[in-house]
Parts: sequence; C-alpha cells; structure tokens
Amino acid sequence: MNQKLPLLIEPADLAGHLGESGLLIVDLCDAEVHQAGHIPGAVPLAFGSLMHQDPPAMGLLPDAADLSRTLGEIGLRPEHHVVAYDNTGGGRASRLLWTLDVIGHGGYSLLNGGLPAWQAEGLPLETTNTDIAEAAPYPVNIPATPAARADRSLILERLDDPGLRILDARSRGEFLGTDVRAARGGHIPGARHLEWTEFLDPDNHGRLKDRESLRALLEQRDVRPEHTVVTHCQTHHRSALTWFVLRLLGYPDARGYDGSWSDWGNAADTPVAQDD
Repeated sequence: MNQKLPLLIEPADLAGHLGESGLLIVDLCDAEVHQAGHIPGAVPLAFGSLMHQDPPAMGLLPDAADLSRTLGEIGLRPEHHVVAYDNTGGGRASRLLWTLDVIGHGGYSLLNGGLPAWQAEGLPLETTNTDIAEAAPYPVNIPATPAARADRSLILERLDDPGLRILDARSRGEFLGTDVRAARGGHIPGARHLEWTEFLDPDNHGRLKDRESLRALLEQRDVRPEHTVVTHCQTHHRSALTWFVLRLLGYPDARGYDGSWSDWGNAADTPVAQDD
C-alpha cells in the first residue's frame, strides 16, 4: 500500500486503490452473491468460518489453529491491509475486523455501506474468481486476555463496576425477553439497549450515520469513552458492528463478547433481567 487507508473507507476511495499490492479485499457475502458480482480482486470468505460452535454457546472465537488455516486460505499475510465488506449491514465484515484486532492484525478497514453502496455508486463488479496466492497458514497468536475480547467471567467480575457499560445490540423483544432464543430470555443486568441497525442510514445505502449522530446514540445511553464497553448480541454478529462503531469513534476500551447471549442466556449461574 502506498498509504494507510482510513478505518472506514468510502466506495469511491477504495476504487482508487484497486489492484495495489498489499491490499486484500475480503467479501463476506453469501457464495451466490459473490458469484453474481463482487468488487474486483475481492476474495470470498465464508462467514461461518469465523465462528466456533460449542452448543449451546455459538459464535465463539475459533482457536488459533483454525483461524490460521482460515485466514491463510484467503491469502492473508501480516503485511496486508484488509478491506472487508458484506451486503447485510456490515455485521459480518465487522466480525472479521474484530477477529483481526483480537489476533493483533492492525491494518484493516470497513467498506462503508458494503456492496449496496458500491453498486449505488455505479462502480465495477466482476464475476471471475480472484486468484489467491498459494495458501500458507497465517501466523495467529491469541493473547490470554485480548484487549478487544470479553467473556462471561470478565462480565460477572465487573457487573457492579460503575466503569463498565454493556451494550446489547439485539432487538427490543430479545432484550425484554419476549423473543427468547436461549434457555432464558432477557438481558444482562444493567445492560443498555441499542439495536445495531440504529447506526445505519437507510437513506444512504446502509452507510453508517455521521460520527456526530453515532456519538449521540451512545451518549444518550451514558456510554462514554472513559468506560469499558462490552458489546454483545446472540453470537457477536450484529454486535460486531457496534464494536466497530466504538472503535471508529475512538473508544479506547471496546470489547466484543463472542459468546454473547447464546453463552449468557444458556448458563445456569448468570443473572438475567427483564426490565425495560
């Protein structure tokens, strides 16, 4: 790369960097969407490969060996700058970026608005498969306590800590416990509800809202940069976008709970609230 790309990149700006060495564009759309037309040079990555299932807990971070193989198969190298996109609101792409952050791969960007925004700009698509360099395992090291990751024990330990904020990115029904998707419905006591779609501008092809609006949504819930902020949904898919927004706004201690409600709501010893 001739220059470092911004954390959030616009389609027209990315178009100016197509074909540059050191750039890896990763498409997290479903396979049939990728085959119908993708950003030139983009490599497909199956979203499920970013998640380890240990029922009833789903959406867990895979171990280092599995991630090494998965990332190596798309040709990722430590020197690459990754631009990720999808066509479903940015949660899938953000989950990849969160994973990269956890393992210490610092060069990454989210394509603002993903494939819909790219298409709305009239930018080129291709249907031919992108050649991937000979697969070699990507060197993955998962720290014992990654700065971007939270787990059940951390939350339980700090549940009464006034410096902790838990952001629940699920629907209102899931939050209140009327839509039950685990052994128990409801939310983590003290959690703030902020459905992930609130960050998106439906009138601008699903791009993120401007930074002032994003910050206002968080501050309305008393979520501020001085807090440790843990985001979760059901499997840390939707909430990965919440994590990305926190990262974009410069929140220094933003964490994703990869077990999310599939872990918390199915555990026997976790407190559950159903208040508004």
